[in-house]
Parts: sequence; C-alpha cells; structure tokens
Amino acid sequence: MRASEADQERDRREAREAGEHPRKAAVFGTGSWGTAFAAVLADAGCRVTLWGRRPEVVEAINTTRRNPGYHPDMELPAGVRATTQAAEAARDADFTVLSVPSQTLRANLESWREMLHPGTVLVSLMKGVELGTAKRMSEVVEEVAGVPAERVAVLTGPNLAWEIAARQPAAAVAACADEEAARAVQSACHTPYFRPYTSTDVVGCELGGAVKNVIALAVGIADGMGLGDNSKASLITRGLAETTRLGLAMGAEAHTFAGLAGMGDLVATCSSPLSRNHTFGTNLGRGMTLQETIAVTKQTAEGVKSCQSVLDLARRHGVEMPITQTVVGIVHEGKSPHVALKELMSRSAKPERA
Repeated sequence: MRASEADQERDRREAREAGEHPRKAAVFGTGSWGTAFAAVLADAGCRVTLWGRRPEVVEAINTTRRNPGYHPDMELPAGVRATTQAAEAARDADFTVLSVPSQTLRANLESWREMLHPGTVLVSLMKGVELGTAKRMSEVVEEVAGVPAERVAVLTGPNLAWEIAARQPAAAVAACADEEAARAVQSACHTPYFRPYTSTDVVGCELGGAVKNVIALAVGIADGMGLGDNSKASLITRGLAETTRLGLAMGAEAHTFAGLAGMGDLVATCSSPLSRNHTFGTNLGRGMTLQETIAVTKQTAEGVKSCQSVLDLARRHGVEMPITQTVVGIVHEGKSPHVALKELMSRSAKPERA
C-alpha cells in the first residue's frame, strides 16, 4: 500500500473506532447467500452495497427491499442498497465480499480488480475448488486481485441461506492468515443471531466447505436410492475422514475438521432439504440423469463441478478419497448409483484410521 493510501486507511479506521461513520461493505452477488449475508452485515451495523448483474433484481431490491428470486419473504434492512455498477459497489469498501459461483470467480474478479478499494479485506463466501488449477478460492483471489494472503478472508460454516435470512441462530468461522483481519470480519458480521468465530487455518476452513458439498451429493444419492440412516451416517463419517486426510496433507489443522467449518457444515449440508447439493444427489439417486437433474435445479450445486477438482487435488497430494471418486463416477462418468455403491462397499478391509 502506498504511503497516502496507508494514511487514508488509518484515518478511515480511526474514524470507525470513534464512531464517526459505519463500516462499508460491498457484496458481489445477489444470489441466495450473498443476499442473506448482506442482511447480516447490515444488521451488524455496516452500510452495504450489493452488486448484481440483472437490473430487474437490483431495482426490486432498491424499491421493495426484497430479492424476489431468492428471498421474496425477507425484507432487507435499510442499510442495504443495490447497484449494477461494480465500481460504485467497490468504492470505499472496508470489506469486499465475493459471493458468485466458484467456477466463475476468476473471470468476474479479473473485471473487478481495478475497482477494488486499496486496503479492503476481500471475503470469500464461496465453497469450491477451481477446475483445472485445483486452487482454493482464496488462492484464486490472491492471484487475480494481486493481494497478499493477509488481506483475504473466508467465511464458512453451517450457514444455510434460507435459515440465515429468517434470522435463525447460526454460527460461522471467519478465517484469515492475519488474525487481526479475521477479527475485523468477525466484528463486521456479528449479530444477535449470527455468531462468527475466528481462525487462521484458511486451508482447513476452505477444504471443509468445498468437500462437504461432494459428500452431500453422496448422501443425497443414498437418500434417493432409499437407503437408511446407517448408510447416510457412514457416508458422513467417512466423508469427514476423507476431508481430514486431504487437509492434513495440505497443512491444515486437524481440529478444524471437528469444528464449524468441518463437521458443522458437513452435518447441515448432508441433512437439510434446503441443501442444494443434497437435493441434487437425491434426484440422481432416484434415477434422473445429470442433464435432467440440472434442468430441475434452480440454483448452483457447487459439488457437481467441484467433485472433479477435489479429486484432482487429492491425486496431486497422493490422498485416497473413495467417496469423492464414487461421486465423480456417478456425476461425470455416467456410472449407475447401484454399481458405484457395490464398488465402494467391495473395497478391501482396513483399520478405521487408515
């Protein structure tokens, strides 16, 4: 940061601390989670500008205080406004929140990076791994925006957007390599119904969020096949084991996977009918083809594309992930769920901790 920019950032921080003006947040993405999180930020005292690409959605948010396509029953706080102009959203933002489909992040951020406010903390809400590069979302942000890891945070946990929009109690993890930045994000979204914790284990938090979508597809497939709770509990538990193995191989901390970013998010996504990935898997398990399932799915199920990139990441690190491999076989190779299940259950016996 140049000296003048550093001075401006210091003045802005001191003004916030003195109560002279509220923190400003830009949220890029008017989808389900982006809209709900914008409300959380506003409820926590931030001034929020939502960026959306569709003028009709932006107009509806500004005139009716509602996002008709995702949360028609949620009235957005007065502190939220929307725009189709990325530069307007990004201007003077203390926090720049990215909430777009993970596979579109690189292209979107390339068009936004020159507009980002110097010193802003970039916050990723995305739970995926980039196809081709096998990079986590924070790595994509660092590379494309040209910012250090200390300015990139992730927010993750058991956060089903519909429940957050209804202001039901929930917890999350704000993770960043810079502990002070993690605490700043924590403060910016801490409300009576939304309780964020902090972490410096960005790798573990991101992997927990990305891989749980793949395991949720597997659990959904099991549901669609009519399998019971024993089967689903086994998939969840062994799915967590797969995630932890990969995380440790990549330098993550083991305890992260027992927390909100690991087990917490996994349980919510695998158990709830509100989960896009679980619902997508259920349709596959009932016998629908991939294209038929995509046709009836209104929102992005991140695990559908990320399962391939997660498996690629595992292979690069020499980690065995049989459930992930099974999901890839069903989703992208056209394998019958019944055949895939038989192959998964026929693997050689081994100790539980292997």
